[in-house]
Amino acid sequence: MSKIVHLAGRDPDVLAKEAESAVSSGALCALMDLETPVTEGCPALSAVKHVFPLPVYVRLPVLLHFDDLKFLLYAGAEGVVLPETAAESEAVRNAAERFGKERFLFTDEEKEAEELLLAHCSVRPRITFSELKKNADGLVPVITEDEDGRVLMLAYMDEDAFDHTIDTRRMTYYSRSRKERWVKGETSGHYQYLISLTADCDKDTLLARVHQVGAACHTGSRSCFFNTVVPKTEHTVPTMEIGGILTEVAETVADRKKHPKEGSYTNYLLEKGLDKILKKVGEENTELIIAAKNQDPKESVYEIADYLYHLMVLMEVKGISWNEIAEALSGRH
Repeated sequence: MSKIVHLAGRDPDVLAKEAESAVSSGALCALMDLETPVTEGCPALSAVKHVFPLPVYVRLPVLLHFDDLKFLLYAGAEGVVLPETAAESEAVRNAAERFGKERFLFTDEEKEAEELLLAHCSVRPRITFSELKKNADGLVPVITEDEDGRVLMLAYMDEDAFDHTIDTRRMTYYSRSRKERWVKGETSGHYQYLISLTADCDKDTLLARVHQVGAACHTGSRSCFFNTVVPKTEHTVPTMEIGGILTEVAETVADRKKHPKEGSYTNYLLEKGLDKILKKVGEENTELIIAAKNQDPKESVYEIADYLYHLMVLMEVKGISWNEIAEALSGRH
């Protein structure tokens, strides 16, 4: 089977059935051809992303507007393949500033498009196993969750399992009881196909997001975590505290100012200075107003997040903290 799965005109229900065989056969990514203009929310791409566990790239025959790119990336596209004539367009320049230039590939040739995609999908891990902190047995714990963020299991990796997971995109662990490589699902058929792999702040634990086939637990349960220790209370706890998220982003912006990072959009804005930042704040404000007039509330969510981010860059330049904003807001009831 090809390393690239072509999705044009394919029914999502059929793709769902073919997804597992595609990944197990070594496919690295998928390519979907779409027409422009792209509709808000991009239903065709969203339907595919829901059932297909591989990175999906979208190819456009012509680029009309910045919104075409924005809608695709918001809907989950890993990247966009565009004709070479689009490379210098204002729409691409603006999208590259916001989303990163590495998200866009340019070619007019079918064969070259596949070569570019394969090169893009075959990038080696940004963190190697040698950079991770191991326990006394030379292993790293791995927390595995599904696409919806539900924790499935906890296992361990050695360097062989780590490399095998990345090379095959099938979750592979080290069995401490059998003292050997353990490809999850090799016996049961309940494979886990890798979506992403992330190290924690200390680089001593990994978080794997996977497409789980069947049950993750040997008992037949979807998750290994089902023995209640402390039951849920009647009070609901927010999954994300907005204050913590805003503080984290503000700290990242401040860190970029002190320690510039090549290719960082935040550093691009900081280097361009106040006038550029104010221009972007104004543009994002306009886009938020337009989004709010549309029917889909998701678009407003995206634009509010973009607006807040650019405001935080402005706050960093002006030396304003969230504590000062909170103090000013506290008197407004």
